[in-house]
Amino acid sequence: QVQLVESGGGLVQAGGSLRLSCAASGRTFSSYVMGWFRQAPGKERDIVATITSGGSTYYADSVQGRFAISRDNAKNTVYLQMNSLKPEDTAVYYCAAKYGRLLYLNHYDYWGQGTQVTVSS
Repeated sequence: QVQLVESGGGLVQAGGSLRLSCAASGRTFSSYVMGWFRQAPGKERDIVATITSGGSTYYADSVQGRFAISRDNAKNTVYLQMNSLKPEDTAVYYCAAKYGRLLYLNHYDYWGQGTQVTVSS
């Protein structure tokens, strides 16, 4: 069982930055691929970025070059640095974990409760 707790959301103006954190419980954090997803009102939940234990990453086209995912296996934490934020980035952001070594885009096993990110124009 893995428990995930996100933090770092908030209100920011367009062009600003935020860093989300996700703390994971358990002693096998390095065995999990970690992902960030987001869900805007009235829309489906979409993948934002993923990272393997070894540091390989995947980004959605909409955030490529603006967002950076990273992880600290010693601290059981994954981060999402979000720069050059746009109003269309407004959503609830979720952290997720999936056992394995590949850059999975869906079917994650564990989810956090979500953190709201609002970007004003």
